[in-house]
Amino acid sequence: MEKTNPKILEEIIRVDHAGERGAIKIYEGQLLALKTIKQDNDLKDKIEKMKDHEKEHLEYFEKEIQRRKIKPTYLLPLWDVMGITLGFSTALLGKKAAMLCTASVEEVIEDHYENQLKKLGNDEMDLKAKIEKFKGDEVDHKNIAYDAGATNEGVYSVMDKIIRTGSRIAITISEKI
Repeated sequence: MEKTNPKILEEIIRVDHAGERGAIKIYEGQLLALKTIKQDNDLKDKIEKMKDHEKEHLEYFEKEIQRRKIKPTYLLPLWDVMGITLGFSTALLGKKAAMLCTASVEEVIEDHYENQLKKLGNDEMDLKAKIEKFKGDEVDHKNIAYDAGATNEGVYSVMDKIIRTGSRIAITISEKI
């Protein structure tokens, strides 16, 4: 039976916990902007539904962190502030920017989850099943975002690159500390 490297397992749980929390913070920032400055009930409803999925994901990883006695990343407070800021600012820029934020992050996460699935051994079938399910939810979010007007053309291509790069950097750092 193929066993998962304990260090890799710890990194997977730590980074997924941080990532799901980060997704919630991005959505919270977007909702703050949509409830105060930019009134868009349709967009608000879409974001609230996606946020509910992320809450389910976070609850699972919160339990795994505790059950396996893994320390969360030390940078959670920084990621919280950055997530809320990113969400708030993209929502202020409008629906296309807010939805591009979701699409860009979710595409990085889709690849990230796929890479994790390859690293997990047969001793972690429950975790693999959860990550597979969560990956499907993230793909749904990406598709919702594109259906709602996300685009990475023109000036949005710069925003897309910045968000993707920032997401990858946060993943790399959160795995380690």
